[in-house]
Amino acid sequence: MLGSMMKLYNYFRSSASFRVRIALNLKGLDYDYLPVHIARGEHKTGAFSAISPDMLVPLLEDDDGERFTQSMAIIEYLDEIHPEPALLPRDPAGRAHVRALAQSIACEIHPLNNLRVLKYLVRELKLGDEAKNTWYRHWVREGMLAFERQLVQRPASLYCWGDTPTLADCCLVPQVFNGQRFDCDFSGLPRTMAAFEACMQLDAFQRAQPSRCPDAEP
Repeated sequence: MLGSMMKLYNYFRSSASFRVRIALNLKGLDYDYLPVHIARGEHKTGAFSAISPDMLVPLLEDDDGERFTQSMAIIEYLDEIHPEPALLPRDPAGRAHVRALAQSIACEIHPLNNLRVLKYLVRELKLGDEAKNTWYRHWVREGMLAFERQLVQRPASLYCWGDTPTLADCCLVPQVFNGQRFDCDFSGLPRTMAAFEACMQLDAFQRAQPSRCPDAEP
C-alpha cells in the first residue's frame, strides 16, 4: 500500500505534474514533494537524469521503489491501486469518453505548448515573445473549443463527466491555469469553464495549484 514514502518529482509550473498532484490529493495519498527546476535544466543533469529515462517531470516513485513516468500513466496506475474515489467511470464507454476528454488536452494541446516547444520557437526559430505567445494562444483556443464541443454532446454535469472529478478534470484545470498565464481567450466555453470553477471549489484542486507548491516562484 502506498503511503508517506511515495515520492513525486515535480516542477511547480509543469501542468503534467499539476495533474498528478490533483489525483494524489483527490485520493488522499501522502507523498514527498521533490522539486526539479525545469527552467534551470535540473531535469537533464545530476541524480534526476539518472532515474528518469525521458528526463521529464512528473516522476512517481512508490514505496516499493518502482518508478513511473508520464502523468496519464501515473494517474491510471494510482486509480488501479487505490480505486476510491475513482477517476475513471466503471463502464467501458464512460472510461473511453473520459480518456478522450483527457487526451484532448494531454495529447492535442499540451505537446504544442510545453516549455520545450516554446523555448525552441524562441531560440532556434528566432520568434519574438509576441509571436511565441500568439502561437500558444492559438493552439490553446483551438483545443479548448474542441474540448467544449465534446462536453456539449453529453448531458450537463457538474464536472467534465458526471458529478465527481475524473481524469478529464485533472487535465483541464492545469491547462486553464497555464492558459491564464498567457492571457488565452476562454470566452464562449460555458461547459468547460463551469467544470473548471466547480473543480476549484474543492480543496484537492486548491492545494495542488502552483502557488501552493514548496518550489513556487513569482
